[in-house]
Amino acid sequence: MPPRISRKNEASYSWRFWLALIVLALGFLALICRLIDLTILNRAFLVKQGKLRTLRTVEIPAYRGMILDRNQQPLAISTPVDSVWINPSLFHPSPNQLKQLAQILQSSAHEIEQQAGIEGHSFIYLKRSLPPAISDQIAVLKIPGVFFQREYKRYYPEAEVTAHLIGLTNVDDQGQEGLELAYNKSLAGRPGKERVIKDRLGNIISEVALLKKPEQGRPLVLSIDRRIQYAAYQALKAAVDEYQAEGGSVVVMDAKTGEVLAMVNQPSYNPNNRPAEHDGRYRNRALTDSFEPGSTIKTFTIALALESGKYRPDTLIDTAPGWMMVGGYRIGDEHNYGVIDVGDVLAKSSNIGVTKMMMSLPPKTHWDLLHKAGFGELSGSGFPGESPGRLPEERGRPSEVATLAYGYGLSITVLQLAHAYTIFANEGVLRPLSLIRIDKSPEGVKVMPSQIAHTALSLLERVVVNGEHHTGTRAQIPGYRVGGKTGTSYIAGPQGYDRHSYNSSFVGIAPLSAPRLVIAVVVRKPQGAHMGALISAPVFAQVMSDSLRILNISPDQVENPSVK
Repeated sequence: MPPRISRKNEASYSWRFWLALIVLALGFLALICRLIDLTILNRAFLVKQGKLRTLRTVEIPAYRGMILDRNQQPLAISTPVDSVWINPSLFHPSPNQLKQLAQILQSSAHEIEQQAGIEGHSFIYLKRSLPPAISDQIAVLKIPGVFFQREYKRYYPEAEVTAHLIGLTNVDDQGQEGLELAYNKSLAGRPGKERVIKDRLGNIISEVALLKKPEQGRPLVLSIDRRIQYAAYQALKAAVDEYQAEGGSVVVMDAKTGEVLAMVNQPSYNPNNRPAEHDGRYRNRALTDSFEPGSTIKTFTIALALESGKYRPDTLIDTAPGWMMVGGYRIGDEHNYGVIDVGDVLAKSSNIGVTKMMMSLPPKTHWDLLHKAGFGELSGSGFPGESPGRLPEERGRPSEVATLAYGYGLSITVLQLAHAYTIFANEGVLRPLSLIRIDKSPEGVKVMPSQIAHTALSLLERVVVNGEHHTGTRAQIPGYRVGGKTGTSYIAGPQGYDRHSYNSSFVGIAPLSAPRLVIAVVVRKPQGAHMGALISAPVFAQVMSDSLRILNISPDQVENPSVK
């Protein structure tokens, strides 16, 4: 007979049953309420929070525009690279993974651990600008918390040959020097934006939408001819090495268009493997450094004298005894040339001759001519850090008039010197200067009458042809008529002029039958020899000869004539 359940026990079971049922009902009701809260009441908020954790807006890098020479040859290009970064909170490599990562990055495990131990950061670079092949080796390790960021790194095919002109970019591919800096805005372009879905480790799962298309950088086509640039660099480097000079610059210009075809300096550097020390090798000395031009200014002094009507090429001037006192200062020539004509004053580079000529003219006219020729003014190249040089204020003291006549008391750049001499190649017209290729010659400014420029050009040819004490004979080029002027000037120091330090220069034009190219050469502080006739004139001849050949400019005669 089964045991009977007392009423008391039956009531106890009934109470427990209903309590359990109520608890289950309340739990179920709570779940329903929570479900309503998540799916209806707070759905928008929760979806937004979810997207914030998975849906991200990332930047699409813009490709930096190429820099090309006038013949579309690359001078600066951007190559894809990867930057490796970590999220310290997710970075948990095994000892073996850490060791391999350190070997690939050419670092140490201790250094990487120190970087990963920086608090308060969720983004830390391990290495910037790695070649894709290296980043692929790291990716194979599959280390948690290691990520990659695609970027671009600038590469310069011509290396040190174009370093000063092109400049360089920083690790973020932004221009820092030279034309990279001057045209950074157009070269860099504008990055785009896209919306992507990322997982909890930061990896991109899928691309959702393109928000803004990147504007790729525009290419920059320079006036530079890569072939002439290389020829000028080689000739200048050989001269600087031979004479153990402190440095030097060469500028090659197309006189008809105002375009700069080459601009080189020594010493230089390789922008693909740039030196850590800033010892002056980064400066574009042809634009940033000024110097006293010395005798190269005499051409303008004589042109002014011819324009005044007081002098002709055959006018005689007595330079005996080879020295004179002006305003308490002694002015001298290398030799006692005696009585010579104006043409020989330039050919023999007589300080006495140009001083006597200038002393007979109003000083203001000389200052006006030099100012119109571009001295004391920025050239308009747009190059960062360009020096305007210095043209002193109009003064009438005899010593100042005399020294300005033969190239002291003012400072100019090598670019200004080359640009100013295009006046003689363009029948007295100075055209705007350009580092960017142009398709049509711009209008220029008339600086002197065409006949005066033509006469000055013939006198410059007389400097180069063979003759007693003619200073420019080493600038001759077989088959071409050449005109030019030497210059040798002391370098000023804290205690005045250093009588053992010189700037040796030469500036010339060819071919004279149809003037096309102007080349200026300056070698700073050569050792041993120092005359521009010995050092810079041969560099001019080499660069001009190579340039005429490269541009296929026909010879204008078999031999240089003797100009009477």
